[in-house]
Amino acid sequence: MKLTNNQKKYLRSIAHDLKPFVMVGQNGLSDSVLAEIDSTLQKHELIKIKLRVDDRDVKQNIIERIMEFSHSQLVQVIGGVLVIYRPFDDNPDIILPRS
Repeated sequence: MKLTNNQKKYLRSIAHDLKPFVMVGQNGLSDSVLAEIDSTLQKHELIKIKLRVDDRDVKQNIIERIMEFSHSQLVQVIGGVLVIYRPFDDNPDIILPRS
């Protein structure tokens, strides 16, 4: 599934007031952090993740690993905060605009 710009805009508006659910610290992305992200995505379709990483390449690598592991869509990255979306298989809470 590929999100359209309009759908991303809609999801960004919903995510604006969210607090980060998961934080990735200086120690990087561990298996327990990946498990926490997956667990959180089972309860919430849209989450914020805070990355405390200074190096751009390391940050990009972490984002790619999160997206690959969680099978989610990247909505937005601002500074050290990323917003990801993975709809529930049955009865999604967030109904995306069609275009």
